[in-house]
Amino acid sequence: MYQSFDVSTRPGDGPPRLAALRQQLARDGYDGFLVPRADMHQGEYVAPHDARLAWLTGFTGSAGFCAVLPEVAGIFVDGRYTLQVRAQVDLSAFTPVAWPKTQLAGWLTDQMPDGGKIAFDPRLHTAEEIRKLREEGKAHGLTYHPSPNYVDAIWQDQPEPPLGDILVHPLEYSGQEHGEKRTALAADLTAKGLSAAVLTLPDSIAWLLNIRGSDIVRNPVPHAFAILNADASVDLFCAPEKLTDAAMTHLGNQVTCHLPETFGAALEALDGEVLLDKGSAPYWVAEQITGAEIHFDRDPCVMPKARKNAAEISGSEQAHLRDGAAMCRFLCWLDAEAPKGKLTEIDVVKRLEAFRAEDPLLRDISFETICGSGPNGAIVHYRVSTESNRRVTPGEILLVDSGGQYADGTTDITRTIATGPVTDAQKACFTRVLQGVIAISRARWPRGLAGRDLDPLARAPLWMAGQDYDHGTGHGVGAYLSVHEGPQRISRVSDVPLEEGMILSNEPGYYREGAFGIRIENLIHVVAAPALDGADDREMLAFANLTWAPIDRRLLDTALMSRAELDWLNGYHAEVRSRLAPLLDRDVAAWLDAATAPV
Repeated sequence: MYQSFDVSTRPGDGPPRLAALRQQLARDGYDGFLVPRADMHQGEYVAPHDARLAWLTGFTGSAGFCAVLPEVAGIFVDGRYTLQVRAQVDLSAFTPVAWPKTQLAGWLTDQMPDGGKIAFDPRLHTAEEIRKLREEGKAHGLTYHPSPNYVDAIWQDQPEPPLGDILVHPLEYSGQEHGEKRTALAADLTAKGLSAAVLTLPDSIAWLLNIRGSDIVRNPVPHAFAILNADASVDLFCAPEKLTDAAMTHLGNQVTCHLPETFGAALEALDGEVLLDKGSAPYWVAEQITGAEIHFDRDPCVMPKARKNAAEISGSEQAHLRDGAAMCRFLCWLDAEAPKGKLTEIDVVKRLEAFRAEDPLLRDISFETICGSGPNGAIVHYRVSTESNRRVTPGEILLVDSGGQYADGTTDITRTIATGPVTDAQKACFTRVLQGVIAISRARWPRGLAGRDLDPLARAPLWMAGQDYDHGTGHGVGAYLSVHEGPQRISRVSDVPLEEGMILSNEPGYYREGAFGIRIENLIHVVAAPALDGADDREMLAFANLTWAPIDRRLLDTALMSRAELDWLNGYHAEVRSRLAPLLDRDVAAWLDAATAPV
């Protein structure tokens, strides 16, 4: 099993840890301390060594932060975690704050109108984040000060930093030699008059050098820093224990490996003009660059990494076919077992993982499987544990969001399943969510539009019924990299233009607290839109599906659907049958044939 069901945090642990932290702050004359979710690489997912927010507060979500003041500790979470945070933290000690509706700077001003000294670990916050906080705090006397990490100071049994092996990502999957990538990015640096680019994002370094790692669970990346020089050479800073002989041979003589503790000195030694991403580089990194002029710009790996090449798209297509076959075996099994009333959420997660594990190219799951029965489905990022484990009661809706990390691609799929008779209201909600999926899948748009321009298409059917969901419609996805990959996404706040090769999720949802949750998710990728007779002479883009698996027809209210929407669903299901039936045994293929019959 990849997934554990142990309870990793308990609300009762928070108050004494919070009290110990406040003692440390008072001793050193500080009025507050910021505790982010992020590690020094600004990743969404962190190693156990860096799970400071979870250790202090009990909250285990993948986004959020805490601001500890003498009388209040605000824990900031977005709409995905509204229910989860209330269940995981001691509400007598920690106060949930709706973020980003409430911004940290304004909240601190409200809590400390006469100013104060706020401490922060300079390795865990970006230069831009601290700049904005300082700018907004000036008028109110709030000041921000780099400091030791006060959570680490009281965390007596903190796990050691990870030391996973660095592995080679083969050319058949990467589609381009790392020397070619380095040369192309270095040429761009030279054209801009830059002498180097400092890389702090592990997935950028993994993409650039065609390597993978295991330092962060579910994400095949190594903890490392790097400097890409204008001559296309790279200085790589990572623990030498991670570097296998195969990795050293693969990297070659243009990549020089250094001890991680020498990174600061290397930054100080830089000269000329150096590129640094202010949105992801730690404050500490910017402070070490004293001999060079900093040119703030986007990490040069981010956009080419987002635009998948032909080999990466092909690998993702193949991974999704095999993943779809595993999903069919799982859904067939679930249809047979769920009505018996004996399954629990953990049983479901284990069985799905077992079907995926039959694939020799599976390396890990891509995130902790979300399997919510009945009211647990309304917890957007619910993770079942031995304590929360709930029976799958026939007649309740079951939401299963899962994915795999395969050597050739990363998958992420959500299906909402009827385990017995469902209500008309549930069918109506499910159908509106599906209409949003279909609207995104069928979209055509002029080149240059961003995710925020498409996001309303997915929400419109729900809006017309006075409903909505409090998460984005889609996130970017890596090629055997992070299941959440930027900068592309389909969201109200995304201004990044969509381009060919970008992979995104398409996952509208609807959640009724205490009752049920609905989400349908396919992965899609951006392609040039097919030509249309009579169309304008302008470039248009569209989406192509990557995910192939049945959508539960038992939850449909077809009276709400247009002819075009029914045609899309029937066409999608015909493709599912055509692509997956050859990969299935006779019994599962027969189940699939029935599950995808035209409506």
